Amino acid sequence: MMLVPFLLHWAGTAVSLWLADRLFKGLRFDGARALIISALLLGLANAIVRPVLVLLTLPLTLVTFGLFLLVINALMLMLVARLVRGFTIAGFGTAFLASIFIGVLSLVFGALLSIGDPGAEVQMPHGTVWL
Repeated sequence: MMLVPFLLHWAGTAVSLWLADRLFKGLRFDGARALIISALLLGLANAIVRPVLVLLTLPLTLVTFGLFLLVINALMLMLVARLVRGFTIAGFGTAFLASIFIGVLSLVFGALLSIGDPGAEVQMPHGTVWL
């Protein structure tokens, strides 16, 4: 059963990348194969490389009130473009804006996929008073 959420997340990332390809002039995929591989590698990079970068740049992230995380997201996208033949990004500016777009879409897809999932709800004890 763990395969279904993975495949849905992968599909959501692929759709986000495809929409970014349509929206941003400097971001291009040569074909569906490059798009699918890029979606998979972006998920792996965000799961493995990104946490290491976040930890290493924690002081800079704190000083910039978390805005440096946007730079890290752009760098993850540029890394994937460097690794996948058929995926090109014109420059850092395109990667920066596209990573914001992809991040927002991933947030929306994640929220839509978690509807009806009891594990996604925050459970509060009854009778708790918050001041």
